Amino acid sequence: MTSEEFETNYTQVLDTILEALANTSEVKPEKFYSLACVVENLRYFSPVFYDAIKQKED
Repeated sequence: MTSEEFETNYTQVLDTILEALANTSEVKPEKFYSLACVVENLRYFSPVFYDAIKQKED
């Protein structure tokens, strides 16, 4: 898997998580913003995660 493929898949997963959080009645609206910020900030770590996974595969 290339870094571009990983980035695409990773972004799709994070979007799915956000959508699930938005559609879950257990998540209070006032807490959703904080959760969304955490999930959104995880996007910046995708190169780090990709490198960690690649090192384990090699």
